[in-house]
Amino acid sequence: MSILKNYAFTLILLCSILIGGLCGIFFGEATAVVKPIGDVFLNLMFVLIVPLVLLSVSSSIYNMRKSNMVSKVIGNIIFVFLLTAIIGAIVAYVFTLIYNPLGGINQSDLMASLPDQSIKQLSSAEVFVNLFTVSDFHLLFTKSNLLPLIIFSTFLGLATSYSKEKGKVIADFLNSGASVIMKMMGIIMKAAPLGLGCYFADTVGRLGGQILNGYMHVFILYLILTAIAFFGLNSIYILLAGGKKGFFAFWKNILTPSLTAIATSSSAACIPVNIEASKKMGIPESIAETVIPLGTNIHKDGSVMAGVLKIIFLLTIFGQELTTSSNIFMIIGVALLVGAVMGAIPSGGMTGELLICSVFGFSPQLAGALLIISAIVDIPATLLNSTGNVVCAMLVTRFTEGKDWIKNQPVSVESD
Repeated sequence: MSILKNYAFTLILLCSILIGGLCGIFFGEATAVVKPIGDVFLNLMFVLIVPLVLLSVSSSIYNMRKSNMVSKVIGNIIFVFLLTAIIGAIVAYVFTLIYNPLGGINQSDLMASLPDQSIKQLSSAEVFVNLFTVSDFHLLFTKSNLLPLIIFSTFLGLATSYSKEKGKVIADFLNSGASVIMKMMGIIMKAAPLGLGCYFADTVGRLGGQILNGYMHVFILYLILTAIAFFGLNSIYILLAGGKKGFFAFWKNILTPSLTAIATSSSAACIPVNIEASKKMGIPESIAETVIPLGTNIHKDGSVMAGVLKIIFLLTIFGQELTTSSNIFMIIGVALLVGAVMGAIPSGGMTGELLICSVFGFSPQLAGALLIISAIVDIPATLLNSTGNVVCAMLVTRFTEGKDWIKNQPVSVESD
């Protein structure tokens, strides 16, 4: 019953999306009658994005800096987080080229029914400047400039922390504001089944079964990637970090964290069991209690891999080249931002999806199409996000304490 309770919203959301897709197939363009309902939901989400990013990122950075979580191992933590995220993004990119979910679509039919895209060709220098900065303060507060807002929010959190007592009023505002905006997001998300169901019905009604078929292939591809990352990449990382002893200790003790991730669909809910499992694997308590909570916020390999799929999903629809050097760099780089930076925003709505649209110059209205991908891959992505932090804790231990660290640690090899 507890599993059903945890999954109730996700199941309702998936069912509503499925019903919307079926309505789109059966009723065609007549589903346009429910389009305003979907638009209202998306607009409610859109208006919360800017305050959500500003308050959540700033408060997260402030709290992290204040608690001195990362202490002496910060360099190793950053290195490990980046390494595993980049590898995950590259694996997802390669497999998506091999098995593109939208590889067989009729692009001209789809593009005729989508918002008009007028993408201005800019030099690499202009792209860099426009991607990371804006020319005026008020331009930060728009969903089209999320990355500059994230950078501003990061500096605001750091400056508040360094201000100590003088910044306490701002710190209290950031923390309280973040809590309030999360509650608002939770209230609005209760309407997600109706809003996304209507949005998807209208989308399928206009675009036909091709787009529905594409989502099915996205899910199949993501399950393949989940198996490769969970069993393959994790095994390689653990062998490098702890040898055979670490390998057997990891796989003997990862069952409970894995089942918890699947049952709760929440990385945050897995923190206690992940820390406990890490201790059984011989990972020092100080490292486990630093890496796992921090990783839950800013390290999400499953979300990075999903980000690659979302970007290629859009680029394929609009017939853009996937294998140019610039696009390869952008696909992997933006996916890292979606998975790592946006991971600091729990229940961040469609923040990552809007970031993708913003960076690649697509209409913000397409964020809803990407949010559907988030819904259908949520459970396997949580599994990768959560257990990946245990793997990172072992890698950080290896880099911090040397290759023989596990020989001096008590390790439990009994199954959970």
